[in-house]
Amino acid sequence: MKILAIIGSVLALILIVALSPFTLVDAGHRSVLTKFGQVQDEVLGEGFHFISPLASPHEYDIRTQKVEANASAASKDLQNVQTRIAVNFHINPDKVRFLFQETQGGYQETLIDPAVQESVKAATAQFTADELVTKRQEVKETIRTALTSREAMKFFVVEDVSIVNFSFSESFNNAIEAKVKAEQDALASKNKLEQTKYEAEQKVVAATAEAESIRIQAQAVTQQGGKDYVQLQAIQKWNGQLPNQFVPGSALPFINLNQ
Repeated sequence: MKILAIIGSVLALILIVALSPFTLVDAGHRSVLTKFGQVQDEVLGEGFHFISPLASPHEYDIRTQKVEANASAASKDLQNVQTRIAVNFHINPDKVRFLFQETQGGYQETLIDPAVQESVKAATAQFTADELVTKRQEVKETIRTALTSREAMKFFVVEDVSIVNFSFSESFNNAIEAKVKAEQDALASKNKLEQTKYEAEQKVVAATAEAESIRIQAQAVTQQGGKDYVQLQAIQKWNGQLPNQFVPGSALPFINLNQ
């Protein structure tokens, strides 16, 4: 009898478990329940749950996820641009049930990837190729705005958008290099011109200073006796020797016969 009671208890437990199955939802996940293919209103949070034996759980990760995608587009000035973009997002926990109804699980390929492609194309068309590089932050915000406004992204929360890289055609890259070189050459020429101008100004300053010095000395000579002062200065510097040769008609140094 005792053995029969034990067997009966085990069978009852098995029956209870079979008729009342349970599910375990991992941390950072939500579980959508379906019964006979119909989505149930209840969405299970983290932890252990008893569910109807007729229900099937479908678990979703609601933590931050990252997708990267390449998008080909044309800039405002009709340059071909290849853009590598990274998007950080998470599923809105309040919309998990509706996301399942919409996609049955494969949401990245059906919703996110096309939305990213279209958003990048729409944003890229608003900027010239140069502006895509020089206004990178503004381009990023434009892409993010375009992405969050798309109908397909209503189930998600876009946390951040990053532009990994812009790639342009070879002809455009060559044009950019030529432009940079021309700007560098122009800057070098400007610097050289400024240097030449500076040196010329310095020479003018030096010449002006020298002329002023000569004027001051001449004024001082005049004020101190004119010719007599000049002769006196020469006598003071004479070494007392007469020249060995004389030019006919010339006077002896420092000798004025009229005096």
